[in-house]
Amino acid sequence: MTVPDDAVVRPLPFLERDVASIAGTRGTKLLAKLGLHTFGDLVRHYPRRWRRWGEMTPIDHLVVGEHVTVDAVVEQATTRTMRSRGGVILEVVVRNGPHRVHLTWFAKHAGALRTIERELAPGTPGMFSGVVKEYRGQLQLTHPEYEVQDLGDVVDEAMRILEAERPRPVYPLTAGLVNKQMTTLVASVLDMMTEEDVPDPLPLAVRRDLPRLFGALNALHRPHDQVELEQAKQRLRYEEAFVLQVEMARRRARVAAQAAVARPPRTGGLLDAFDARLPFELTAGQREVGAEIAAELAEDRPMQRLLQGEVGSGKTVVSVRAMLQVVDAGGQAALLAPTEVLAAQHVRTLRRLLGDLAEGGMLGGAQDATRVTLLTGSQGSAARRAALAEAAGGAAGIVVGTHALLSEHVQFADLGLVVVDEQHRFGVEQRDALRAKAGGVPHLLVMTATPIPRTVAMTVFGDLETSVLREVPAGRADVATHVVPAQRPGWLERTWQRVREEVDGGGRAYVVCPRIDGDPATGRARDDGDGADLVTDDPPEGDERPKRPLRAVLEVAEELRSGAALAGVPVGVLHGRMTSEEKDRALADFSSGAVPVLVSTTVVEVGVDVPEATVMVVLDADRFGISQLHQLRGRIGRGSRPGVCLLVADAPEGTPAAIRLGTLAGTRDGFELAAVDLELRREGDVLGAAQSGGATSLRLLRVTRDADVIEVARRDARAVVEVDPELQTHPALAAAIRTMLAGEREEYLERA
Repeated sequence: MTVPDDAVVRPLPFLERDVASIAGTRGTKLLAKLGLHTFGDLVRHYPRRWRRWGEMTPIDHLVVGEHVTVDAVVEQATTRTMRSRGGVILEVVVRNGPHRVHLTWFAKHAGALRTIERELAPGTPGMFSGVVKEYRGQLQLTHPEYEVQDLGDVVDEAMRILEAERPRPVYPLTAGLVNKQMTTLVASVLDMMTEEDVPDPLPLAVRRDLPRLFGALNALHRPHDQVELEQAKQRLRYEEAFVLQVEMARRRARVAAQAAVARPPRTGGLLDAFDARLPFELTAGQREVGAEIAAELAEDRPMQRLLQGEVGSGKTVVSVRAMLQVVDAGGQAALLAPTEVLAAQHVRTLRRLLGDLAEGGMLGGAQDATRVTLLTGSQGSAARRAALAEAAGGAAGIVVGTHALLSEHVQFADLGLVVVDEQHRFGVEQRDALRAKAGGVPHLLVMTATPIPRTVAMTVFGDLETSVLREVPAGRADVATHVVPAQRPGWLERTWQRVREEVDGGGRAYVVCPRIDGDPATGRARDDGDGADLVTDDPPEGDERPKRPLRAVLEVAEELRSGAALAGVPVGVLHGRMTSEEKDRALADFSSGAVPVLVSTTVVEVGVDVPEATVMVVLDADRFGISQLHQLRGRIGRGSRPGVCLLVADAPEGTPAAIRLGTLAGTRDGFELAAVDLELRREGDVLGAAQSGGATSLRLLRVTRDADVIEVARRDARAVVEVDPELQTHPALAAAIRTMLAGEREEYLERA
């Protein structure tokens, strides 16, 4: 294509320049493996840690096993082939005065050591850091970190000490790329970069006394001292929180600017009738949160609220009251559940709570009654047609279902409220589908299964207002929790005896397994898509025991049926490969007591409500996370009788699993457990799959630690968006958001 003579050829922005101009062909390919393609990628490739050479150790004072740094000059460097084990070894002798120490590097081929050999030519001064080892009577450092630098030119001793203490970056790398090369590449970009090349996304009003972006990037990659490094990290940590919160605030503002149908309360309607027949008093928290929701439903802008609370705190009743207010105002409510088991349980619970208020058009139904309809993907054609007709015609005021509710075949007469179980993630396409069904923007209520820390609520659900239920309704029984060592046969025998005692006393028992059945070829449990979100911990150091096969529903049920402990006691099963009818029958038999022992996967963890259930045994409990175990435990003690939860686990003392289980056994406070869970998790797990591993938009910010930073950033972000929702006066901030949303990250935010 020919460029006209009078055309203005604009130079490529500095941060968008290709790394090939400084990295060469091989370096460019290696950087690409890390997702680094431009100058901007390089300066935003933050060090994973910083090291200091620290106080120099004289070579004649070296002690085996200590981590030391020596200041020395290379005397000789030799590469040779190792005959006994294959590969090559680079041996370097460094000297300081009359004393010497050996440095060794191993590799598969000489080419991998060529850079080190070239940099450590005889006569080269440098600093060498590593753990002292002894080999054949000689002290040596194996694969030491080093920096070639002539400290002899620094005459002043104080300057030598400062230089040795200067933080030095250690970068995330890939095979074939060493830290020295990465440091050089980043420094090359920083040397060329000017302040005009780096637009600052932080408006002046929110930056306060934080350094500008140009200075922060320089200080992060090559700080003079720890104070300068911490200031840079503080600035960049706040920037990450602020950019994320601005996008959350913009999404919230966009929805709030759209019109919704106001659904005010109606005196003498279904909600009043429901409240009048409640067999218990609402807690203060339920009344307070209910008032918040009622007020927002009465407005002509869409409610966007997160409802979280303790297991058993009465979130269901709060959501029912919200749905009835919408029905009273002539609208419909949709309740989305993550599984068919939970959807069916919700329907049973709603019909039990509402009684004749849910029997609209039926003989014996209350005046102005509505209907509660179930819609799932596995329903038979006749039941599905009937459910679709009730939703489309408006006869069903409350429609409960799984993702099948989002199908194009499902139509609503007047969808006014969507209640979403937090475990059911749905993205922008599904949200648009709901809006189309509502003829606008429906009100939205998201419920979490267990409490979540405030930092997670602000980060993952930043576009929602939050309501919290901490108080558990009066009359709930206590639940004792004990850890049972899996390797102690006597303890296991007592576990099943305890189950028998509870059943003989009229109780029900859950037995939870992580898998459905075993693989006969390996003896290991097989995952059929119905298993738990299992935790895999690294084995303790020195633990060479073979891994135990995970327990599976079908084999455990057979063992219990044929064993002496539960002889004569009916044992049922529940898992995701069963049909809807089979699941309903299994839960009905369990609830009635016809089958008082239910061996199940984690499909029972949310929403299953059997007040007679008094004991739960969780097998392979060391493979479950705290949140999931807490939710499972919430299935027992829901009546007046106390419960007992027995966690069968192989968790040696001091391991992460032992910490998880010990914490769970020590408290029933879900908020305390959520905080511990957050500390124990990898950061990526907090923010969802799109944020774990690889390139992540959160480099320095940690929701496990930076609550105050996130709180300030959220407040600042809302103030900026309130004045300029489209960020027309903040182009650098808008660009930073576009970068943050690149690739899968936008899908993550939509799904969150």
